[in-house]
Amino acid sequence: MSIQVFGIPVSRGVAIGRAVMVASSRVDVAHYFVGAERIEAEIDRLHEARNAVSAELEGLKRELPPEAPHELAALLDVHVMLLHDESLVGAAKVWIRDRHYNAEWALSAQLEVLARQFDEMDDVYLRERKADVEQVVERLLRELAGQAGAVSGLSAGGAQAVRDFAGEDPLVLVANDVAPADMMQFKRSVFTGFVTDVGGRTSHTAIVARSMDIPAVVGAREASRLIRQDDWLVIDGDAGVVIVDPSPIVLEEYRFRQRQSELERARLNRLRHTPAVTLDGQVVELMANIELPADAAGALEAGAVGVGLFRSEFLFMNREGALPDEEEQFEAYRDAVLALQGLPVTIRTVDIGADKPLERLSQQELRHEHGLNPALGLRAIRWSLAEPGMFRQQLRAILRSSAYGKVRILIPMVAQMGEVKMIFDALDRARQQLFDAGRPFGQVDIGAMIEVPAAAMLINRFLQHFDFVSVGTNDLIQYTLAVDRADEAVAHLYDPWHPAVLQLLQQTIAAAAARGRDVCVCGEMAGDPAFTELLLAMGLRSFSMHPARISTIKQRVLRADTRLLRSRLPGVLASDNPAQAWQQAAPSRP
Repeated sequence: MSIQVFGIPVSRGVAIGRAVMVASSRVDVAHYFVGAERIEAEIDRLHEARNAVSAELEGLKRELPPEAPHELAALLDVHVMLLHDESLVGAAKVWIRDRHYNAEWALSAQLEVLARQFDEMDDVYLRERKADVEQVVERLLRELAGQAGAVSGLSAGGAQAVRDFAGEDPLVLVANDVAPADMMQFKRSVFTGFVTDVGGRTSHTAIVARSMDIPAVVGAREASRLIRQDDWLVIDGDAGVVIVDPSPIVLEEYRFRQRQSELERARLNRLRHTPAVTLDGQVVELMANIELPADAAGALEAGAVGVGLFRSEFLFMNREGALPDEEEQFEAYRDAVLALQGLPVTIRTVDIGADKPLERLSQQELRHEHGLNPALGLRAIRWSLAEPGMFRQQLRAILRSSAYGKVRILIPMVAQMGEVKMIFDALDRARQQLFDAGRPFGQVDIGAMIEVPAAAMLINRFLQHFDFVSVGTNDLIQYTLAVDRADEAVAHLYDPWHPAVLQLLQQTIAAAAARGRDVCVCGEMAGDPAFTELLLAMGLRSFSMHPARISTIKQRVLRADTRLLRSRLPGVLASDNPAQAWQQAAPSRP
């Protein structure tokens, strides 16, 4: 009997194949105490496991084929970095020494500590980085148990086994989760898509799936329970639906859609380097969001005309003690600027705070005890201004990178005019310090992120000081509607079409245009084709998104006439149901 399983669509397209079931990735952990005479031997055992897993990951990175996406190598680097982070293995050694836990128990105990820290984060993207820590710990546990290479239940030998099992049939993977390091199997095996029980839109698994253009559905909680080995599956990566044992009619319909999707992708690829100009001659910038300097090459390949958001917080994550110094940051920013070959790079100052894993656990516990809400706490620019030395260090590193190309600095979560003065004071001091030291730097535009309602309401005052603004729609929606989209009880209320959200967007875009300032949208709405025409109607001419979405958005831009779109806008903004009003106002197609 055919059934449907629903999840979160994270990578477009249709995949059809037989299910390969992978058992839950959790490893059984032995819990026992070690005697005082065995403590150093147990620590050595932990070190040996770390070194073996590190060598394995480095080997996987070296073996990546040339066509592998840049994101995959970057994520392998993340896992190697976590392996050598003192907050993981170093802290596990403390459990062994102080409490005489065996290595496996110590790792599991420290994972619980780190998981609690990640769960308290308000930023969805960073919160989902918990999966990376879990996957690294799992590799260590399997190595300690003598099962190295069997991560997620799929080893290299396993890939050959499923080839033998499948014959000529295509396969799709069904798992609790898929570690980024194991995603390279999709380049080397017959897997054409995957379904996972867990995950979200911004999980690393989803990011890699999008970059590799593999149809995928994540967060389909019951998938591994409802789907059986060898079941025929259809993965609808556009709708977030998995059809188990489809009828012949449904199967043929999706095969037709699959062929159409392949043709559409080929057409979109031909648009990569076509200028994004509307039918009525409006030039539109389509830029890329990146996390690492290595991502810049992929952005250029996708046809981006610059980087609209470089998330610098990646350099600050998962570190115990010392934060990245000026030189380390400078080299990362410079590499990204050089890779863009003269195109602009917008570097956001660190969007991380007291709720992120940068401080001692005691501070985390203290905050939790008092019941403070990390979403409303010391984060982003608030944290930077509370750490002026760190902030000036980052500003100096970014300013130095501007000697190598066009750089813009973007300040996250600005909400107070007092913050604006402190920001520019810090910039002036950073410039003076570089000048006194004889270090070169160039002219840099300074922008503010509009991601809290207060900033949108003060937009005209902000524009008296900032050269440009960038709208972070994810947080703007969350703060405007007082909805945590990661909270399943209220996630359905997270609505980009909400009239209040659209009013704030329109107000921000119009104010920037009136003052001749650049305005960009860099949140999820920028890469969602459902909003492209609406944003164009509002006057937006700069979008920044995941590189994999650029061709799709460009196609929408090339087919748009902003004069006609503007005529639909007043009725939509006045409506209690803007999504419906926008569709009803669309011209009928023959």
